[in-house]
Amino acid sequence: MATVALDSTAREAIGSACADVHDATDTDQVDGVDPGLVARPADTDQLAEVLRAATSHGLTVVPRGRGTKMSWGMPPASADVLVDLSAMDQVLDHAAGDLIVAVQAGARLSETQAVVGRGGQRLALDETVPGASIGGVLATNTSGPRRVATGTARDLLIGVTVVRADGVVAKAGGRVVKNVAGYDLGKLVIGSFGTLAVITDATFRLHPDPGSRRWVSLRVGDPASARAAAQDVLHAQAVPAAIEVEWTAEGAGAVHVLLEGREDGVAGRASTVRRLFGDGATESEDAPAGGATYPWDLSARGDQRGTALKLTFSLSGLAAVLTVAGEIGATVRGSAGAGVAYAALAPGAPPDDVRVAVDRLRATCVRAGGSVVVVDAPAAVKSAVDVWGPVPALDLMQRVKDQFDPDHRLAPGRFVGGI
Repeated sequence: MATVALDSTAREAIGSACADVHDATDTDQVDGVDPGLVARPADTDQLAEVLRAATSHGLTVVPRGRGTKMSWGMPPASADVLVDLSAMDQVLDHAAGDLIVAVQAGARLSETQAVVGRGGQRLALDETVPGASIGGVLATNTSGPRRVATGTARDLLIGVTVVRADGVVAKAGGRVVKNVAGYDLGKLVIGSFGTLAVITDATFRLHPDPGSRRWVSLRVGDPASARAAAQDVLHAQAVPAAIEVEWTAEGAGAVHVLLEGREDGVAGRASTVRRLFGDGATESEDAPAGGATYPWDLSARGDQRGTALKLTFSLSGLAAVLTVAGEIGATVRGSAGAGVAYAALAPGAPPDDVRVAVDRLRATCVRAGGSVVVVDAPAAVKSAVDVWGPVPALDLMQRVKDQFDPDHRLAPGRFVGGI
């Protein structure tokens, strides 16, 4: 399905649905695909009108939050209308007493954190891509160091509003932490790359700000030492908020442990981790260089992008994963405690070489009970590599897509199996 040249009737219909509509420019490309129009709705009702107009004219739609991850996944088969949600950027409600926040999809995660932070609370999602929107975080299911203690967006979301491809508005969940109705809809749209419905607002449960935090770090020279250090912390009484592993393409790295909570408790648990790590341990209130961001160049565009990978594995497989990563020249950063890490291969390698490297790393992760997904890469690499790898229950996922979007007009082809 190719992007069509929108006729005047279609343009008029989209323009009538939304006051802010303009022709797309080069900056609106979706992984190399040029949209026809950009519509910037001000609220859920306008978005619903845009999608109804697009459906009536047979147009495809790709949603965009703040545009920080538009080259992730696969290029869309078509993008007649790019729906820009950046105008829907408000924190709708912060009910501090109930530990919840309701926020529009176009709001930046950092701005949401600033609002709830003034009430001594936080949304326990790491900003892995600076400037990311709430909708973008949910659509791609990004996660960072704190998933060890607080889980991912799926664990924090308690309510969501979405608009289906046909313009029907659907709500699920509620504004009370104990309300479990509608969780399945939230879990379906999280990580779906905008292929099932467009998220317009979300409600999350919050956590109190811990007050005190310390990082304890240990430099390690071999993968076995990294695995041993992570296992020691998990089996101790340290209650870590994060256990991060950092590994260079040269084959050396570090394990970083985050402790959070009351000052006296943090100090005691940090002392425990230092004893486990021995004389080489260091302690700081500052996060390690790079913090929660991914280990690839987030500013790179086009062919200048390296190959970005998401790795999952059991903790017992950490040493093997780091060994192979070093052998293929990949930089790794991620959660040793949760078995979810991210790797980067430098740009410029021939696509066939990247394919061989990804296949090696994927085989290692699969043996460790996990997987490898190519998150981002230049077009030539995406053409040469199996981006998603083996996908359990793909048939079920395709049937869900058919139910939500029977004409496959929402972000067609961006997700696994051409969904």
